[in-house]
Amino acid sequence: MFVTHSSSPQEAFIRSILSKPFKVPIPNYTGALGVRALGLKRAGVRKALHDPFADDALVLYEPPTLSAHELIKADKEKVPVHVVVDPVLGKVLRPHQREGVKFLWECVTGRRIPGSYGCIMADEMGLGKTLQCITLIWTLLRQSPDFKPEIDKVIVVSPSSLVRNWSNEVQKWLGGRVTPLAIDGGSKDDIDRQLVNFISQYGLRVPSPILIISYETFRLHAAVLHKGKVGLVICDEGHRLKNSDNQTYQALNAMAAQRRVLISGTPIQNDLLEYFSLVHFVNAGILGTAQEFKKRFELPILKGRDADANEKDRQAGEEKLTELISVVNRCLIRRTSDILSKYLPVKIEQVVCCRLTPLQKELYQRFLRQAEPLDSLEEGGKMNVSTLSSITSLKKLCNHPALIYDKCVEGAEGFQGALDLFPPGYCTKAVEPHLSGKMLVLDYILAITKTTTDDKVVLVSNYTQTLDLFEKLCRSRRYQYVRLDGTMSIKKRAKIVERFNSPSNPEFIFMLSSKAGGCGLNLIGANRLVMFDPDWNPANDEQAMARVWRDGQRKTCYIYRLLATGTIEEKILQRQAHKKALSSCVVDEEQNVERHFSLGELRELFSLNEDTVSDTHDKFRCRRCVNGREARPPAEDADCTSDLSQWNHCFDKKGLRDQVLKSCWDAAVSFVFHQRSHEEQKGVV
Repeated sequence: MFVTHSSSPQEAFIRSILSKPFKVPIPNYTGALGVRALGLKRAGVRKALHDPFADDALVLYEPPTLSAHELIKADKEKVPVHVVVDPVLGKVLRPHQREGVKFLWECVTGRRIPGSYGCIMADEMGLGKTLQCITLIWTLLRQSPDFKPEIDKVIVVSPSSLVRNWSNEVQKWLGGRVTPLAIDGGSKDDIDRQLVNFISQYGLRVPSPILIISYETFRLHAAVLHKGKVGLVICDEGHRLKNSDNQTYQALNAMAAQRRVLISGTPIQNDLLEYFSLVHFVNAGILGTAQEFKKRFELPILKGRDADANEKDRQAGEEKLTELISVVNRCLIRRTSDILSKYLPVKIEQVVCCRLTPLQKELYQRFLRQAEPLDSLEEGGKMNVSTLSSITSLKKLCNHPALIYDKCVEGAEGFQGALDLFPPGYCTKAVEPHLSGKMLVLDYILAITKTTTDDKVVLVSNYTQTLDLFEKLCRSRRYQYVRLDGTMSIKKRAKIVERFNSPSNPEFIFMLSSKAGGCGLNLIGANRLVMFDPDWNPANDEQAMARVWRDGQRKTCYIYRLLATGTIEEKILQRQAHKKALSSCVVDEEQNVERHFSLGELRELFSLNEDTVSDTHDKFRCRRCVNGREARPPAEDADCTSDLSQWNHCFDKKGLRDQVLKSCWDAAVSFVFHQRSHEEQKGVV
């Protein structure tokens, strides 16, 4: 047994050390590890938080170089220091993300536009906007050229489905360095109490500096947050603020926060006035008032963009566009997904025109004859309730006659006597894919993918009724599936996404309502995505289609956009092209976007073009195709983000690279536009 001897020399030595009285350390002594002594102010030359000369250091601010003489005269308490991104983040940032962080920092510190402290991060999906913003937040919370934190608190406002995602991302990249306060539910009193605690914090190092909150919760509890100040507000999916009259916009705009960052992969969705609202939110006054903007920019640009514009109007429009771009580019950063080709596998995107079945054709023609939707179009092409209802009926009919069967039973307007057209003994309990061209093609895509590959598939539709049809199809074919729509809680969403992405998980299909969760979801467990019906807003479709081709994806991705040939769905695609042309001119600075569609042509919604393989291709008056063959391939630099007229055009299956779609052609395919993101680069990580 070991016994300590109280009289041993070691014991006496230890006791003598421990019994010594506390002494104030030598002033300014920092110790071997640079640990700062409590209560003592460090004097001498101020030092950056991280080494600006280290390999791969991302330096956001470099102080002016002082001569030895200037250094002696300088006030040591006021000498500015380098601002260097924490190496924990700096080492994971890709080159475009480093450039993005530098841009954001310069904007919010007023260095790019004197007197303005906001910007728009408009990178396309998949480029790491969240990581860039987390890097900005962490840098501002910890350092500035003045040797102290630039800000004390940050509010991140996002759609409710992304609150948990933001919290996870902060913890993923910053570990335990900071714990964000994420509010995505709870009683009113409980939320108010948490917000009061957050907003009343102050000082150089507040205990909980990051609040992540949904737009809805922010709007309902804005009064609490308006009582204090925050250093920075970040609005994710910021295109929600496109209307300056809505309550959310006004609640956020009234926040005492000079620095503002708006994140949106799709800053233009519908019109230039919405674009103005976004820019005005981050940097008020930079484009004048709404009336001044309309007169100075919007009217001449739109006049020049119209296909019927004369040369003078076109020229004036281009000049105003150039002027607008030069102003906005100082506070907007936009990179396209081309950059991703270095890091991601190839993406093959295909717009597939599917012939209507005889039943769909009969129902479509009968509806146009009976409902006469054109008569209800108001002067100037404005849509009323009756017109919108007609559009919905036609869109549903394009998906599957089962979706309008109830209206036929009721004998609703446009469907009187239509019940006789259905096969004898028809019942909506079974899906019957052969009654819809698109459903038939989908049935083939799923069957061939299942039997010839180990790929998983994401199915997207605007209508939950269509998801119900998908479910019936999956049950009859015995495919395992999961479904995410608006009824699913946010917490449950995260779990099913994680489970689906696991390679060992047997679920073959992920059904997604584009309205419920297109934004921010990472579904890299699948590498095929079928967009079953188009949305008026190209941004919604792009959001949904970007679920599989993103960081972490290892396999070639196939995107199928299904359209019913010659129908309203092709018109919607053409309308999207018009909006995208506007967006690419203002945001992406593509000066030569072809003006294929005049606003007048967009009134052709209510017609059925039966004698075409693709109404959209006809509209292009394509100069590359001769007698039903593509005589000239697309330009070398044409890519997946370009105008459809610049894609590959296929009148038959010979030109297709995707074996799955090749096998489906004879089912009901009439025409395919297809393009690939890039050629595969061997050895590129």
